[in-house]
Amino acid sequence: MKTKILITGATGQLGQTIRELYARDSSYKIMFASKADLDITDALAVQKYFYEHRFDYCVNCAAYTNVEQSEDFPELAFKVNAEAVKNLAQVCEINNTVLIHISTDYVFDGEKESPYNETDTPNPINVYGKSKVQGEQFIQNNSTRYFLVRTSWLYSKYGHNFLKTIAKKIQHKESLKITTSQTGTPTSCTTLAEFIFKLIESKTSNFGIFHFTDMGQTTWYHFALQICKSFTDYNCDSIEAINSFNSKALRPKYSILDNSKRLRVLQKQLIWKECVDNTVAQLISAPQS
Repeated sequence: MKTKILITGATGQLGQTIRELYARDSSYKIMFASKADLDITDALAVQKYFYEHRFDYCVNCAAYTNVEQSEDFPELAFKVNAEAVKNLAQVCEINNTVLIHISTDYVFDGEKESPYNETDTPNPINVYGKSKVQGEQFIQNNSTRYFLVRTSWLYSKYGHNFLKTIAKKIQHKESLKITTSQTGTPTSCTTLAEFIFKLIESKTSNFGIFHFTDMGQTTWYHFALQICKSFTDYNCDSIEAINSFNSKALRPKYSILDNSKRLRVLQKQLIWKECVDNTVAQLISAPQS
């Protein structure tokens, strides 16, 4: 019998990546739900949807991820990142569905000087991080069968993300000033999707929190330089490093996630630079909107 999976937030970059990689996989019966298909902030709609379809797994890719706008619209951030997650957690528990939820490195304050592990206590310093922490807490308080996957600096050839923004500016020969004030790990939606489906494939009951990123660390400035290397007609030396940038939201200066636990599930390790190069090559050969 095929494993039935619901992907919420299907039009986001992770949802679209999962569709590309797994929609035709005969091992799974996957339903991709956009906000138009299923508004997860509507508890009754979520209950009805699960009653009608019945899922083995729900992968929640839906999130309000605009860190800056979260400062101006905190109610919206908490509605999507916390209250909607509570709806999913409760319904998954009732329907014996395993919930796989995507969280963020921004649940931490960035004051630690070594990689954050799964047992470190969250201490968010902006509205976005606080809303994601509340979502995590709702899962832990309402669900017994869940994987809470924290990741960082996600990018893909889909949607809106740092890699696509920088690549477009480089193609248009725009000048760039990028901050060196934050250290983290760029993570490909492709490798994250592979980890999610490894969890599903393994049918493990080792539920709880997992950290997943690609390997290594960098700053946003050096991330931009790596993107630039694929564009031979742009002078990468012209990209200016700056110490800070105008931001409404405080951001963790160090948010490396310890990957030790996830390596017991997925042995495959990819250096962040290799993943960036692969995605930029895809953009150059077949630009996506």
